Amino acid sequence: MSGRDAGIGSAIGLVDQSEKSQQSGKAIFSSALGSALEWVDFTAYGAVSATIFPKLFFPTLDPATAILASFATFGVGFFARPAGGIIFGLLGDRVGRKKVLLATFILMGVSSLLIGLMPPYAVIGFWAPLLIVVLRFLQGFALGGEATGAQLFTMEHAPSHRRGLFGSFINVAAPVSLVFANGMLFCLAALMDEAKFEAYGWRIPFLLSILLVAVGVYLRYHVSETPAFEALEREREVERLKPCYPSQDRSLSPHYGTIVRLLLFWAAPASCFWIVNIYSIAYLADHTALTRGTIFACVMTANVIAIAATVLGGASTDRFGRKPPLIVAGIVMLAISCFYFQLLSSGNILVVVIAMALFGGSIQAQSGILPAYFAEQFPTSVRYAGSALAYTGANLIFAGPTPFVAAWIAGRSNGSSVGLTILCVGLVVISLIALWRSPETRHVDLQQVGL
Repeated sequence: MSGRDAGIGSAIGLVDQSEKSQQSGKAIFSSALGSALEWVDFTAYGAVSATIFPKLFFPTLDPATAILASFATFGVGFFARPAGGIIFGLLGDRVGRKKVLLATFILMGVSSLLIGLMPPYAVIGFWAPLLIVVLRFLQGFALGGEATGAQLFTMEHAPSHRRGLFGSFINVAAPVSLVFANGMLFCLAALMDEAKFEAYGWRIPFLLSILLVAVGVYLRYHVSETPAFEALEREREVERLKPCYPSQDRSLSPHYGTIVRLLLFWAAPASCFWIVNIYSIAYLADHTALTRGTIFACVMTANVIAIAATVLGGASTDRFGRKPPLIVAGIVMLAISCFYFQLLSSGNILVVVIAMALFGGSIQAQSGILPAYFAEQFPTSVRYAGSALAYTGANLIFAGPTPFVAAWIAGRSNGSSVGLTILCVGLVVISLIALWRSPETRHVDLQQVGL
């Protein structure tokens, strides 16, 4: 090869590398926006389901039953997620990640907007809680495809030696959005009296979601399909030309064991996340003298700290592997869960923030590792569906009922936190056992197509 040809080849290589870097950046940003929309809306819904919705949509029930009903509507979103995960996961493995993620993002945004516009029980009666449940189902259905798809979209665009770090950027949107949502609720609660906040103040985070949808759809439309899926499409095209097409079985059947193991591993982070960020709000309101605004501020401050834990968790796995940081974070979770509710009961703002930061930080460290760890468990042909089933399954079986179960346990324990502590510790033990039996996956090639 002449010097001129070598120079041209080098220049082309640099252009290709630059294009790949640009696509990776767009993938991260669009996925982070999807995660931000997901968590802003879910956090806002969880917060108001613990404080506003019992009065607004279930005024005919006694207070204890009303909060159980309100938390039940919160859980509906989790019950819808596996259906969304299965349907959008199968579509994502068949028609591509990009097309499916555009659809889930739009559905998520429209559902959230309509929640923000929903009239209360006093205006439309029984239709108010019924429509809230329907919209919550649609929100969860969209999220079932969005959450896993956004993670895979980034993982399949990311360079192999930075998958952990890039994955953390997606899930760092969770604590950032929690800070944003709780900060907004804190400001609204501080600036408005009780009547105004209940009438329209709580609606503002949901109505603002339309801005994230507009930006996110624009970005996703202009980012390319992932290299892994394009490689899968090329192999499918080759197979179609073979006389015996289809020649390979790419069903999920061989991966059911992996799905169950990942589902059990994610049981504690998925459930305890809502214990820290949703149920703790109701617990502090009932067991301490802290005001609503102060409680929102505590949650917001703890999640500022959790942001650093998310990035640290993901980045550490690029150096030490996926399992060691996950095990360390799980052990921290186990230790703090033993004393969490006693610390909250103190009513001391500093103690409450530290407890929330330790518990939430250990959860978010695992969340930062999740995108890479789940993506590396499956070949491209079933990666979307397999990851979605494990992730949404954990949220259905464990996370969805958690606020409801926690409220039920607290209501029957005469003020004791022992039952809640046993709940958290049991979940963490299940997760640690499943993690211990899982393989290390840092060096897996995501371009692997077949089984």
